Amino acid sequence: MAKKNIEQDTVLIKERKRITFFALPFSFTTYTITDKKLIYKTGLFSTNEDEILLYRVQDMSVKRSLAQRLFGLGTVEVHSQDKTCPLLKIKNIKNINQFRAILSENVEKEKARRNFRSTEIIDGDGDPGLHGDF
Repeated sequence: MAKKNIEQDTVLIKERKRITFFALPFSFTTYTITDKKLIYKTGLFSTNEDEILLYRVQDMSVKRSLAQRLFGLGTVEVHSQDKTCPLLKIKNIKNINQFRAILSENVEKEKARRNFRSTEIIDGDGDPGLHGDF
């Protein structure tokens, strides 16, 4: 039954972490955005998979080193309310602007679908919100 729920998620984009030089995808790390979650998988023999529900994403930023810029790569930092992964650095992704745009658009769609407001997020000090909507 749980397998059905996984299959219902629509994969929007899937990217592989690349090595910085020559932007080759010699890595066993993948990042997948579905319509409801961001999935992070790593490993070959021993694997690890983590997911962040899109409505839990608070903020994101794009960073590029000189080497990343030379090879058309970038890093997206995703800040979330997820307990196991409050900060996810999605490193060395090709088509970084497209990846970020798809992620941002679907975060907003998922929050709207769930009628989720930024005032529903409470930080550790008990102060409401994120200090503004994003």
